Amino acid sequence: MELIIWRHAEAEEGAPDLRRELTAAGRKQAAQVADWLNVRLPEHCRILCSPAVRAQQTLDALERDYEVDPAIGPGADPAAVLHAAGWPARHGSVLVVGHQPTLGRLAALLLSGRQQEWDIPRGALWWFDQPDPHLPYGPTLKAVVTPEMLLK
Repeated sequence: MELIIWRHAEAEEGAPDLRRELTAAGRKQAAQVADWLNVRLPEHCRILCSPAVRAQQTLDALERDYEVDPAIGPGADPAAVLHAAGWPARHGSVLVVGHQPTLGRLAALLLSGRQQEWDIPRGALWWFDQPDPHLPYGPTLKAVVTPEMLLK
């Protein structure tokens, strides 16, 4: 199984939190990462998104269908995100678009076996691969992409 976690791009400040929109820079970040991802993402990838507007606007740049799942909204527990994605038992690929600190804690959990406060920058994605959930070791980190790496 492959699990790709993508933090929403730069968003406006303000309230209510779920209604915050991307800034102009955030829209550019989302488009850059979406362009990179679109040519690499498997055709039948399941895509899950936070109910927050900024996460949906980030994902809209990918121009693919997705499911909105409250289990991966702001403040979500990393275990709830893994459960929503079906990790690691599900076959295929799952893309999750969500928030900090959840995604950083999730990345730490997958790579170190415990939750730690890791930072995933705005608009960045981390791509994990676990070919067999029965293997005695954890997933490998296939790719890390930030919008700054893709500047045109």
